[in-house]
Amino acid sequence: MEQLTAFSLTIRPDNIAVVTIDVPGEKMNTLKAAFASEVRAILKQILAHKQLEGVVFISGKPDNFIAGADINMIAGCRSAQEAEALARQGQQIMGDIRALTIPVVAAIHGPCLGGGLELALACHRRVCTDDRRTQLGLPEVQLGLLPGSGGTQRLPRLIGVSTALEMMLTAKSLRPRQALKAGLVDDVVPQSILLDAAVALAKKGRSTARRLPVRERVLAGPLGRTLLFNTVEKRTLAKTQGNYPAATRILDVVRIGLTQGMQSGLAAEAQAFGELAMTPQSAALRGIFFATTELKKEHGSSASPGALQEIGILGGGLMGGGIAYVTAVKGGLPVRIKDINAKGINHALKYSWDLLDKKVRRRHITAQERARDMARISGTTDYSGFRQRDVVIEAVFEDLALKQQMVAEVEQHAGTHTIFASNTSSLPIADIAAGALRPGQVVGLHYFSPVDKMPLVEVIPHAGTTPETVATTVALAKKQGKTPIVVSDVPGFYVNRILAPYINEAMRCLMEGERIEAIDQALLRFGFPVGPIQLLDEVGIDVGTKIIPVLEQAYGNRFSAPEGAVAAILKDDRKGRKNGRGFYLYPAKGRTSKKQVDPAIYPLIGVTPRQHLAPEAIAQRCVMMMLNEAARCYDEGVIRSARDGDIGAVFGIGFPPFLGGPFRYMDSLGAGEVVAILQRLATTHGERFTPCEALLRMALEQQTFWPQAGSNEPQTV
Repeated sequence: MEQLTAFSLTIRPDNIAVVTIDVPGEKMNTLKAAFASEVRAILKQILAHKQLEGVVFISGKPDNFIAGADINMIAGCRSAQEAEALARQGQQIMGDIRALTIPVVAAIHGPCLGGGLELALACHRRVCTDDRRTQLGLPEVQLGLLPGSGGTQRLPRLIGVSTALEMMLTAKSLRPRQALKAGLVDDVVPQSILLDAAVALAKKGRSTARRLPVRERVLAGPLGRTLLFNTVEKRTLAKTQGNYPAATRILDVVRIGLTQGMQSGLAAEAQAFGELAMTPQSAALRGIFFATTELKKEHGSSASPGALQEIGILGGGLMGGGIAYVTAVKGGLPVRIKDINAKGINHALKYSWDLLDKKVRRRHITAQERARDMARISGTTDYSGFRQRDVVIEAVFEDLALKQQMVAEVEQHAGTHTIFASNTSSLPIADIAAGALRPGQVVGLHYFSPVDKMPLVEVIPHAGTTPETVATTVALAKKQGKTPIVVSDVPGFYVNRILAPYINEAMRCLMEGERIEAIDQALLRFGFPVGPIQLLDEVGIDVGTKIIPVLEQAYGNRFSAPEGAVAAILKDDRKGRKNGRGFYLYPAKGRTSKKQVDPAIYPLIGVTPRQHLAPEAIAQRCVMMMLNEAARCYDEGVIRSARDGDIGAVFGIGFPPFLGGPFRYMDSLGAGEVVAILQRLATTHGERFTPCEALLRMALEQQTFWPQAGSNEPQTV
């Protein structure tokens, strides 16, 4: 039986060789070390055909070029030397492609990322489709790595060092028109003529050196380059807080290549790749990638999902508008919004229009695509058009009686098959379903704000929710571009339950006199994207603190907030960013000044600010409260696995990705060390830090949440 190959060669009558990339049995093309021999054999055939005038690399997949290299290759490496050898092999293959004396063109449609873009960079020319799915980028930094097959050297030389560094350090992908403007591709064409355009480009000959924009030419000089690297280094350190070693290694390797030449740069790139592959940060980040990939394959229950053709939304507020956007634009599903008045509907429509209009202005999509997406969203002040809705997502105020009324109305006006999904952050789903005629079709679907940006949703079945309802709701969340985790119907569910003690502890530090900016900066240094007090401002102080009494009633004093502080702040009409005043003051739109701590907060809560705690002590107190509660959630079965708990914390509240999530982090410390820290804090600060039974048991038995170091198979409850 003939072995299936990922690379195949066809010689056209016009003497153009077409290399088709189509990894057997896979939806996406990814590069594997095993393909090296295939590519070498094809290059040998190309060299043997003396009449050939050019080569085109094109994908055999309908919607992607190459999504990157197979990360499992790195997981298989046991040393930095093995990972470095992997990079050197990739560099050699790309170098062999580049060395062909006839023009080589990459014909790109769909994602062209990581190793895929490195292959395209090794070609002499590139053409891509104008399809919205097409994007070009080097996102390796998100895995704690750098491009290891020549990308750090070829990209700066092609598009200039400033733009190249931005792409590599932020994992930013370029859309077709952006790629053309940057000089990353030579042409953008409709998908229907991609191959023809690539062939024509090959016949034109190898590309001549492109003249860089004035800014890039200035930065290419010794003085400009020094200034650029110093500026970018400071900015990178401020953003990463030194927690992501890949970022600084990217800077080092690019600088070596530009100052010492291509070969020195390639050697430095391979060495850095090998060393980064062995760091705990890369292991944690790759763990998150694998966990997310696994979640994408799961239904959330034993059943198969039902049909998803039309969706309804109740409420045209901020959440309703955001849910409508991701459903219509990312999910491609028709959405009908019901609100009590036309103003609410218009608000929701404007939400989507504004986001799409920004994409048009940035040339990510066309005006026609904007019109097509907007056409999927309609509105009504009654239930007309709701009979055929497969799922109705409720996004009204956090009021139990109102939500129960919504259930009754949907059951009256929608179909007997319709699922009712409540976007509640605190109310028990069982209570919402209490009076339902079809309680099995009632489920929680908790989004995070802003909906268009936050990747997580919690799917919350109550005891009577059917497996098919869960599976269909999970399928809808995936269509919306979300990562769903299924959690238990308990107060706070999972994410808010572990977040509340963390924010409460930050408030206690504030009440002890620690400055607001010192508290936030301490957690930024630890690795969170925003500090806990700023987060409260962003969420809305009124909204963020509403759940605290619910949790305190359910779980006791460890959830009690510092007395008087929040009440005094709310009484002073401080809601956070949304009304321009919270713990911080926010400048009016159009002003260039940044938000600043409002000094009036301190007398308002009866505190004289003074610095008395080290940043590490502040971070430890807040984080340990979160870890202790996460361990309780795991032990009680609130989450289904340590994997789900890690993904929920990273994607829901920004737990530092380089630590892999609360459970991987506790495993790295060891349960014994976590218990010891909590016991010390309990002695100093009170019984709220008392380690939970699960951690005490795990410390005694030397257990871990994940079965073994580096494993991607989490233990389940």
